[in-house]
Amino acid sequence: MDINNRIKAFYGRQSVDRKDSISIDSQLEFAMHELRGESFREYRDKGYSGKNTDRPQFQSLVRDIENGIISDVVVYKLDRISRSIIDFANMMELFQKYKVEFISATEKFDTSTPMGRAMLNICIVFAQLERETIQRRVKDAYYSRCEKGLYMGGHTPYGYKLENTVMDGISTKALEIEDSAANHVRQIFEMYSQQNTSFGDISRYFTQNGIRFRGGEFGRHTISFILRNPVYAQADLELYEFFKSQGTNVINDVADFAGTNGCYLFRGRDTTEPKFSSLKDHILVIAPHEGIVPAETWLACRKKLMNNQTFGGTHKAKNSWLAGKIKCGKCNAGLMATIKNDRYGYFNCRRQRDNNGCEGSGTLHVRKVEKSIYEEMLHKMAEYHTLTSKSSKKANPKMTALNISLAQVKAEIEKLLNTLAGANPTLMSYANSKIEELDNRKQSIEKQIADLTAETVSPKQIERISGYLDGWESISFDDKRLVADGLISHISATCDDIVIDWKI
Repeated sequence: MDINNRIKAFYGRQSVDRKDSISIDSQLEFAMHELRGESFREYRDKGYSGKNTDRPQFQSLVRDIENGIISDVVVYKLDRISRSIIDFANMMELFQKYKVEFISATEKFDTSTPMGRAMLNICIVFAQLERETIQRRVKDAYYSRCEKGLYMGGHTPYGYKLENTVMDGISTKALEIEDSAANHVRQIFEMYSQQNTSFGDISRYFTQNGIRFRGGEFGRHTISFILRNPVYAQADLELYEFFKSQGTNVINDVADFAGTNGCYLFRGRDTTEPKFSSLKDHILVIAPHEGIVPAETWLACRKKLMNNQTFGGTHKAKNSWLAGKIKCGKCNAGLMATIKNDRYGYFNCRRQRDNNGCEGSGTLHVRKVEKSIYEEMLHKMAEYHTLTSKSSKKANPKMTALNISLAQVKAEIEKLLNTLAGANPTLMSYANSKIEELDNRKQSIEKQIADLTAETVSPKQIERISGYLDGWESISFDDKRLVADGLISHISATCDDIVIDWKI
């Protein structure tokens, strides 16, 4: 379009429709003076935040600018465009490229002068600062509610139901004991507090007695989660001293730990530690609901968990070099190798062992299965060498696509950095929203590439694996595990069929 035939544009944005939010019609009234009675196009985005520019009408405005249709963009205030310094800097670059003037009706900026552009940048910095301040207030409000013992949402703990209540004039929810489920919770704690009782024992007991967890099984993860949650504990002085010793931020005074109420455990402000497995720097507060389990029983279970080696990780495989690779062909749970002596040993489904939740994979002799897998590895390696000797190995198309995406994201980041090359340090400190978003994408792509790379077997690895297979009887148990890990992703096994998912 001829530059002389371009028209002005009005852009309005309203995040939410509420009494203290200026409507787009009101924004247009303020802008009418700058439009000076000339014809113009309207672009309206209602219900969209200013944290980014991913808005339908705004993107339509950008396309019209690029097509040479727009001469001026008029807004009520500059934060209608964006509260992100990087997004706004990109828009200024776009305006300059297509010779488009930007006008803020209430702030009177002239983008044709260096001072006007500098003032715009300063104002957008403060707009983003205001947004980050609001985010901080929201976070502070969250922790303020936590410290008052208010219910903060999420899944209702098993054994309780939610009831409406009012605390300190604030409408909230409170937990109320649900008798039948609470009895199951007490049973879990009483059983696990016994020295020789395991998760598997509890899971089997509940399955055999037809007791289900919200329609499913009482699996190990569910039992572990219940046992670690202080929401069930009748908090007393001993519980207070325990959490203090673990480095937990206990909000209430010791006098509040009267042995009646349960507790809420919240993630600490600055910690990245898992909330229930590590207690350090998290927040503990007395809750308004009644506890279900005596503190003495809760603490006995918690200390048993802390001393239980299986709580912190899995045991090192010792009975079969296929451990971790071989799964039940019926339910995909892990198959465990049990060896009575070198001659008699069987693979058993972990899920069947825990709670009879699977019919099992049938009779699988450990040494026979290992011999069969070894022969399959020999066959696969011979096949691999035959194929690679005839033609070079082709590049992985998924890896190629990921590398292209990574290069594009890096280019976008570089472009944004170049856009702000002349900015002062204060400006740069706030120019992070878009870069953070792109960096998260970059990290995600890099992880996918790393995962694919981890699955790729190098020529040097192939050579080493071949040597190990040739001297199989003489190599160590750990070396056999390395060979299996280098060639095999997954094995699905029953007494009738064994399916191997290969890495090569």
